[in-house]
Amino acid sequence: MTLDTDAAHTIIPRDAHNVSRRDISPNALRVLYKLREAGFGAFLVGGAVRDLLIGGHPKDFDIATNATPEQVRGLFRNCRLIGRRFRLAHVVFGREIIEVATFRANQVLEEGVEVHEVEAVVRDNIFGSIDDDAVRRDFTANALYYSIEDFSIRDYVGGYEDVQARVLRLIGDPERRYREDPVRMLRAVRLAAKLDFTIDGPTAEPIPRLASLLREAAPARLFEECLKLFLSGHAVQSFIGLEAHGLLAILFPEAAAALQSNRSGALRSMVLKGLADTDARVAADETVSPSFLFALLLWPAYCRALARLQADGVQQVDAQQRAADRVTLHEMDVIALPRRFSLPMQEIWLLQPRFAQRQRRRVFRLLAHPRFRAAFDFLVLRLSASNEHAADVEFWREAQQHPDAAVAAAEAAGDIDETSERPKRRRRRRHAPSGTAE
Repeated sequence: MTLDTDAAHTIIPRDAHNVSRRDISPNALRVLYKLREAGFGAFLVGGAVRDLLIGGHPKDFDIATNATPEQVRGLFRNCRLIGRRFRLAHVVFGREIIEVATFRANQVLEEGVEVHEVEAVVRDNIFGSIDDDAVRRDFTANALYYSIEDFSIRDYVGGYEDVQARVLRLIGDPERRYREDPVRMLRAVRLAAKLDFTIDGPTAEPIPRLASLLREAAPARLFEECLKLFLSGHAVQSFIGLEAHGLLAILFPEAAAALQSNRSGALRSMVLKGLADTDARVAADETVSPSFLFALLLWPAYCRALARLQADGVQQVDAQQRAADRVTLHEMDVIALPRRFSLPMQEIWLLQPRFAQRQRRRVFRLLAHPRFRAAFDFLVLRLSASNEHAADVEFWREAQQHPDAAVAAAEAAGDIDETSERPKRRRRRRHAPSGTAE
């Protein structure tokens, strides 16, 4: 393979790489060609180029150009400008949005002035050259530019070789880049899991030392990162990567402590089995509930909190609710888990003891519960940690198909305490005679 190299960058010609226009969104090609026809530089950039090089199928196609956002808007009637800190152009084609960004440059700071002291809105909207734009990106694999002019790939930071070697490497000094944005540590783990890349040694080394910086990140942003980590089809490898680099204890401190103290490893086996099931559902294009995901990830913390409360003499029902509330509130200090997910998560936990009940009315009541299916799936998942609930799983599988027969069989086997089925006596309301003071 012959590469054209100068002091600034390497050019990989069309006959030396596998990126084809056939694999690029037709709408992205329309934007690229129109920018070029208008006299601007136009490049497909970032994850799309990286994924195409390794034979993937990108869902998003981002474009970089020397046209300003206003100039891009002038070319496309279907364009809107978004963002204040980082001004971008979105060219809208029905449900597909092609994001177009102007080349950015880092602001040159006076000696002694820290990056965080500069107004971000000003700093992120300083336009520059393609060379400037490349070195601002996070990983070398994301700093590759596919030119629509000659279909070559331009590499300014050694990203092409890193993609070929399947290595994830930060651009610049890793410690400084993590201090600029600690969430890059999570992004490194996520991309390595997604791409099956190895994190470069110098890129990986500071992560355990700097992991605590994530506590300074906005909880809402950490919640979004968790969804990307675990709902993109690579949850198992993401979990293992978080463990290996000391990040799991930052995102899920109580769950990580519970897993550490669980000597049998049963809880970890359950979590990994659940995450593997999640990956299978994503691969099959099936929906995955964030409530179920967080019920799984925080289950070890809930079990530990429940055991401690019961050891302190708290009654079971009270202990269950208090443990659920405690774990939820503590986790919300780290990631902004919305109530629309945390409340169903708690219901999944609190329904678990009810699967041991066989009374007729309670069986039908539980079957009608809106969270029954998720709670039952969670019960099935618990079999990967312990076979203790096998009889419950068998009963409720049958109850979903033939509830009357399942209850009758339980009654015949003596599994139901009929005394608990006696209806409660309704208290009559006594009415005072009309016209009296009583």
